[in-house]
Amino acid sequence: MPSLKDLKNRIESVKSTRKITKAMQMVAAAKLRRAQDSAEAARPYAERFNEVLGQLAASVAGSDSAPRLLRGTGSDDVHLLVVMTAERGLCGGFNANIAKLAKQHATDLLAKGKTVKIITVGKKGRDSMRRDFGKLFIEHVDMSEVKRVGYADAQGIAKNVLSRFDEGEFDVATIFYSEFVNVVAQTPMAQQIIPAKFDTAEDEGDSAATVYEYEPSEEAILADLLPRGVATQIFAALLENGASEQGARMSAMDNATRNAGEMIDKLTIEFNRSRQAVITNELIEIISGAEAL
Repeated sequence: MPSLKDLKNRIESVKSTRKITKAMQMVAAAKLRRAQDSAEAARPYAERFNEVLGQLAASVAGSDSAPRLLRGTGSDDVHLLVVMTAERGLCGGFNANIAKLAKQHATDLLAKGKTVKIITVGKKGRDSMRRDFGKLFIEHVDMSEVKRVGYADAQGIAKNVLSRFDEGEFDVATIFYSEFVNVVAQTPMAQQIIPAKFDTAEDEGDSAATVYEYEPSEEAILADLLPRGVATQIFAALLENGASEQGARMSAMDNATRNAGEMIDKLTIEFNRSRQAVITNELIEIISGAEAL
């Protein structure tokens, strides 16, 4: 049975931990609002941009003159996985869920005889993926010095991926990130960015029969817009990750704070019982000594 001093020290230790988790929860809550606003503001632009690209891509589908980013290399033997996670932990299952999805994807590809290459963005994803797929790593993007994600950061990653594609290092590229739903829900996502894939939404009414004429040609426009589309998708994924990270950290620190409070209550009860037992023993000894006299 622990002594009164041990129990008191443990109570003070848990109280200090609770102060830290409470402070981290408040910081995450403050950062979440800004990150959530950025992610939600980027969604309409990214969706509309992809819709325009999808219309252009549909008009040149199957054409030999279509840009290489759209038609691909004609093979899918080599896959590049871009795993985007956080630089820091203490955010629940946020990092683990993204890494789990990427690991499952890599395992499935390897089982089919495909070649897999991995680029990680964020230290936690690198640490998790390295344990099982260290031999497949080709690069790591360090974001530890980035305080607020900007489009320039996404452009840097996109240029790296595009240059590797131009050099023939891979056939298919997929990004892994977490889509922000709310504070307690973040959904791991896998999105293919090369060759470009677009959701074909069925238009209603007269818009289904609308015919657009482009100047210059669709191929020329796509050749210019597709690289920007890759950067846009990566930027949107980074913003979603930022909001998801803060939401997951806020939820995790809230749970940790409440668990610390419950532990303090239990330890306090144990401390009071132990102290009462000590007092009772001392009274018994005093009474026994008095009776002996």
